[in-house]
Order: sequence, then C-alpha cells, then structure tokens
Amino acid sequence: MKFDVSSAALLSRLQAISKVIASKNSLPILDSFLFDLQENKLVITASDAETRLVTSVEVMNVEGAGLFAISSKILLEPLKELPDQPLTFDINDENLEIFIHFQNGKYNFIGQKGDTYPQQKPLNENAITLNLDAQMLLSGISRSLFATADDELRPVMNGVYFDIHTDDLTFVASDGHKLVRLRNLSVQSPERASFILPKKPANLLKGLLSKDSEQVKIQFDENNAYVYCANFEMVCRLIEGRYPNYNSVIPQENPFKVMIDRLSFYNALKRVSVFSNPASSLVKLELRENEMLVSAQDIDFSTSAEEHIPCQFDGTELSIGFKATYLIEILNNISSNEVVLELADPSRAGLIIPSENEENEDVLMLLMPMMLND
Repeated sequence: MKFDVSSAALLSRLQAISKVIASKNSLPILDSFLFDLQENKLVITASDAETRLVTSVEVMNVEGAGLFAISSKILLEPLKELPDQPLTFDINDENLEIFIHFQNGKYNFIGQKGDTYPQQKPLNENAITLNLDAQMLLSGISRSLFATADDELRPVMNGVYFDIHTDDLTFVASDGHKLVRLRNLSVQSPERASFILPKKPANLLKGLLSKDSEQVKIQFDENNAYVYCANFEMVCRLIEGRYPNYNSVIPQENPFKVMIDRLSFYNALKRVSVFSNPASSLVKLELRENEMLVSAQDIDFSTSAEEHIPCQFDGTELSIGFKATYLIEILNNISSNEVVLELADPSRAGLIIPSENEENEDVLMLLMPMMLND
C-alpha cells in the first residue's frame, strides 16, 4: 500500500481522536490507531473498548487498499514537531514494515495487523434517531457535565441524562449535592426516550463539537449510542440503569426570592471563600432587605471575611450555608447577567435560576445547603 497525505491534516485528525485512547488498555492493539485505506480516503479509528472515535482524511497517489495499525505514540510525537508538508506512506503488505518519507528524512517501523482490532456491535432494529444542532448539544453537555458524580455504587449518576420528550430535550446531571436541569424546547422527537451518556464520551464530544456548527445525528438503543458529526463519528457504551426522578427533588414552594447580579455574586464568593475552612468550603449567605452578606471563617486559623452585595430582596431575614466551590461552579455555568435565588429554609435545597433564559431554553440549577454551626 502507498499513499500521500498532508502532515497537518493528518495530525489534526489524529490529535482529535487520540484523546479516547486510555493510558492502560486491556488489549495491546488499543494503544494504536487503526487505519483503513479505501480509494482516496484514509479512515482512522481510536478506541478504549468502551468508546470509539472514527474520522477520515483525504489522501492522494493511492496504490492498494487495506487495514493496518500504528502505535499512537510512534505517530503522534514526531508529527507534532514536523512543519506542514506532504508525507508519503509506503507499507509492505507482507510484513507491515512502514516507511514514512518526508522532505528531509524518513521514519521506519513495523505496523500491526488491523484485523485483530475489536469491531463495534451494530445497533438493534428499534434504535431511535435524534437530529440536533451541534451548538445546542455542546451547550447542554458543557453546562451540565460539571454536576455529574464519581460514584461507583450508583453508576447512573456518573453521566449526563438525556430525557427526550416529544416537544423538548432535557439534559440532567446530579451528584446528590448539586443538580442541573437544562430543558431545550427546540428539539422534537417522534417518541419518548432517554439514555445516560457517560462522562468520558461527553467530555470527548465537548472537544469535538466546539469545531462543528452543523447538525449532529444521534442513534441509540439500550446499550450503545452512535453520534455522527461533520468530520467525526463516535460510538460509545451507554450507562445502563434507571435515572432517579429528578423532578421530585426540586422544591416547588420557595417563598424567599432574591435577584442578584451574577458577576458581583461570583466574584465576591471567589474572594470570600479563600477564608473558609478548606475541608468544608462553607460560606454563609445572610439575606436582609435589598442586601446580601456573604461571609466565611476558618476557626482553626482565625481567618474570616465578609462582603456586602446589593440585591433585590424584601422578605424576612434568612441565613443559609452553601459549599462555595459548588456555588461558584453553578454561577460559572449560567450565562445571564442576573440570577434569581429561590429559597425556602436553611435546610432545604436552594434553586439558582437565570433571570433571563436564552431562546428555547429553561435552565434550573439546584444546590443542597450545608449546616451552619451558629
């Protein structure tokens, strides 16, 4: 087999899919990229047995066709240092000895047989298809991923839950302390369905989708999902199990409502939280008429801080404690200028909602409070 390819085009494709390769693999062949030469197209696959990324690159002056695998380290490290230029791959079909010729030199190594690379199971007949806008999918994953758990006992919490209704798609993520529910009303589906996308493929999609502004097609059954983007195809195993009823934990009656500038609140929390106890990261919010007092202290080191922030609030005074790191993460994933805090009492979950949602969106974030010592 023989072909020419642009080093920059090849490197950009390899780097994008290499993130799926695990540092330790159960099968040695998974340390490699699988190449499939088909006429003027080189199809490249990377996988970690659970998730698989496929892309392709245009090639020229092709002779022959076939499958071969090359160690990801052997290929990626030298290519990163090469300026953009044509590369000529010359592969011996008998012993898979590979020469890569470039402007001022060549590389020589032995490839591996591609037919031992694990194949992907096809979806079953009752698979469901969903067409989404790439930016909408990216936005939903990006703003919910931070709330997923790392819980070995409850694996269903370790991914983003896609709850698909006939007139909307809801992204949900929760770790038991914080919860994100992001409903998008622009998605229509012919039927009710749902799946849980694990954290690793969600993170990979986040990296791939940022370059895509087109439509994304998702096909899934109860075990696997295929995601088709403009230049990539991802196949991943889904998390099996029932996702908890997330709507039942969202408090409905919240008499205390506070409207506050998101950036002022965010910056004050970042400053004040430096003085909190590092183990708990507890900050105390005291609500008074049109003012919020944000305070933190670390008794062990005799440090404390407090800041006053103006806000819109005319209820009775209330004090509630939250973990600062979680609250900062939540505010960082809301885009509106002002946020509304909806609270009931110091022991019940607080809701953080943007004062203005983006078009076709309904965002709600929930945070469990922490006990105050006083």
